[in-house]
Amino acid sequence: MSVNVLYTTQATATGGRDGEAKTADGALSVKLATPKELGGAGGPGNNPEQLFAAGYSACFLGAMKFVASQGGPKVPADTTVTATVGIGPRSEGGFGIDVGLEISLPGLAKAEAEALVEKAHQVCPYSNATRNNVPVRLTIV
Repeated sequence: MSVNVLYTTQATATGGRDGEAKTADGALSVKLATPKELGGAGGPGNNPEQLFAAGYSACFLGAMKFVASQGGPKVPADTTVTATVGIGPRSEGGFGIDVGLEISLPGLAKAEAEALVEKAHQVCPYSNATRNNVPVRLTIV
């Protein structure tokens, strides 16, 4: 499958999970820290799972707005998407991630919310990247 790339960004990490990461344009610069649960000090800084959770939640909300712009129900202004990202050893070896998305669509009828979330899950680039590889649970709250 080919992608008609409309935007490209670049980030560089140094020092691994206890280093830093920066985008080439300087818009993002984060100190990285390994959580205690993964054997790190758990000090100040972010980890890749937090960054993935932030990206996925924002992207999924954007996908819902895109679906709405194509004739779907209007996305309420106070809509939220909360991504929970877990990491751990895989039974096949190596490490894997697990994702849960909690979507709050205040005031939207249940059937409309379900249809909107399912359509967004089909167009969201993060959903497409993880499909058939990472467990992703969608929950409307």
